[in-house]
Amino acid sequence: MPTDIIITLKEIIIRAELFDTPCANAIANILPIEVRPNEWGDEFYFTIPVEMSLDETARKEVKAGDIGYWPPGNALAIFFGPTPLSSGIDPVPASEVNLVGRITDDTALLRKAKSAVKIKIEKNIDC
Repeated sequence: MPTDIIITLKEIIIRAELFDTPCANAIANILPIEVRPNEWGDEFYFTIPVEMSLDETARKEVKAGDIGYWPPGNALAIFFGPTPLSSGIDPVPASEVNLVGRITDDTALLRKAKSAVKIKIEKNIDC
């Protein structure tokens, strides 16, 4: 069963879910987290205290709203538009990511959060 989460950047609150996979469950188990996000085009990414390898969900083709785990950097990536490797509107990660979740709200809200100095991800206990 997916884990409902809330992502907060600046004053923007976005609802999302983590899938029911071993990698996504490992991420859910470390919540809540609060870190300084990095930006790479229309992608927020940041190191988390989870070490996993690529799994059966691994892919290099993602869509805006996908949430991926990037093993080389032990990083969570939130995709909301084109990245520097994109040739169209879809994001392209630096290399394969495990698909661990997705944004369930409007991903365009994340553009308003660019240059945020803090991101907080927590389980949505209201669900």
